Amino acid sequence: MLMAVLGVVLAGAGPVLTLQGVQAQSEVRHELAAQKIAFPTDPAQLPDALKRYAGEKVTTGGEAKAYAEFVSAQVAKAAGGKTYTELSAQPTGGQLTQAQQTALMGEALRGSLLSANQAENLSWLLTGLGALLTVIGAVCALTGFSLRPPRIVVPDSPEALESLHLRLR
Repeated sequence: MLMAVLGVVLAGAGPVLTLQGVQAQSEVRHELAAQKIAFPTDPAQLPDALKRYAGEKVTTGGEAKAYAEFVSAQVAKAAGGKTYTELSAQPTGGQLTQAQQTALMGEALRGSLLSANQAENLSWLLTGLGALLTVIGAVCALTGFSLRPPRIVVPDSPEALESLHLRLR
């Protein structure tokens, strides 16, 4: 009986996880589309590995990760190959230099894009785990209900046994 109850609970939790995963994917894609980020239309402006994205809008986690690579290359080019941390170690008298501002903004954008990619990956994990829990729960519930022992009714008296055509020896 415990297996059947566990199966019902898992089979009920599975669709909830699946739904949450699908909603998270939708939210990530909606938010990325709202940002209206697009790759340059000229493939010559993109590194070789990203040329296939030329002119495409960023609407998925995978595209966000690819765009983060593009941003990283642009920041490295603008900052002379240095990171914001390396640039900020140089004294500037309290004002950010153009290179520091570019590096800071680029690295912030890159971090946000990579977070969107991770969020979409986690949403796929939730969806898959939800489907798996549903199947495991259904198997456990069906197994638990089918393994229930038959119900044995004990008669109240020996006479009741005789009426069932059973005799005591």
